[in-house]
Amino acid sequence: MKTALLVIDMQVYFTTMTHECLPSILKLDAHFKAHSLPRFFTQHGHTRQELTPPLKNQVVKRWGPAGSIAKGSVDWELMPDIAKAAIGCPIVGKNTYDAFINSHLADLLKEHAVERVVVCGVMTDCCVDTTARSAFNRGFETWLVRDACGTATKKQHESGLVGFGYAFGEVLKTAEVLEKLGHEGPD
Repeated sequence: MKTALLVIDMQVYFTTMTHECLPSILKLDAHFKAHSLPRFFTQHGHTRQELTPPLKNQVVKRWGPAGSIAKGSVDWELMPDIAKAAIGCPIVGKNTYDAFINSHLADLLKEHAVERVVVCGVMTDCCVDTTARSAFNRGFETWLVRDACGTATKKQHESGLVGFGYAFGEVLKTAEVLEKLGHEGPD
């Protein structure tokens, strides 16, 4: 089964939430790269129009323009280690929690004949969980990586993982993912 890594929103804006999960994400990325498996990265951001009243984007309405990430800003940039890892990989722009909405992510996964996605990044209980659930609903086997996700609080992190694990897919540690994948390579 062809598996892809999906790294969600590892951007400067979320740096404080990534101290514990970044090493695991880089370990997953190195494995996928070494085995020539597809890797995709997302980048959340809003246009000047989306940040200007009247507000139409629900994420901007929820957090306000000042609490939203402006495309092209320093906060919008991928974190340096992630930017380096993403060289040569598709970076999918998004403007809502679900990386499949308003993007070409589904088409990219189909083009690469992906059947399973391993999802990691930030925020566990917002964009990561929403995108992982959406992948499941689109027919992809979906794994969420416990130690390769981060969010604002431990309680939010655990809540996101429990909700996903109940009905949508496996919640695994990085070591478990690597063990399950073994030497899987491109099919």
